Amino acid sequence: MKAKICIVISTYNEDITNELYSSAKKELDKFGIRKIDTVKVPGAFEIPVAVAKLIKKYDGFIAIGCIIKGETANFDLISKAITNGIMQISVSQKKPIGNSIITLFNRDQAVKRYSRGKEAVRAVLEVLKIK
Repeated sequence: MKAKICIVISTYNEDITNELYSSAKKELDKFGIRKIDTVKVPGAFEIPVAVAKLIKKYDGFIAIGCIIKGETANFDLISKAITNGIMQISVSQKKPIGNSIITLFNRDQAVKRYSRGKEAVRAVLEVLKIK
């Protein structure tokens, strides 16, 4: 497959997002995807707007971020806004966006979710096969 993929990665909780990135990158390499660009954004909230700005340049996207619940409702609001934003862009532009933005109650949960990068890649590549 000769897809051009963009990985949009949040630098917030960078230790976790780097693991998700590594998982995604290995999977793209496994499938022989060589046209890969990476764009860094400060937080997960900025991922949908970055994808929207770049939507015409790529066949698909991998969104990588990590949101950890704190003391406020911000966790729920941010998570929902990001998911809705990504879905709206994906459907309206007819481009797959693999969602590897994980939501956690604590940092310890991250280790069990590092494969989400790989899963997001597989989802995007499967959708790209649809004609």
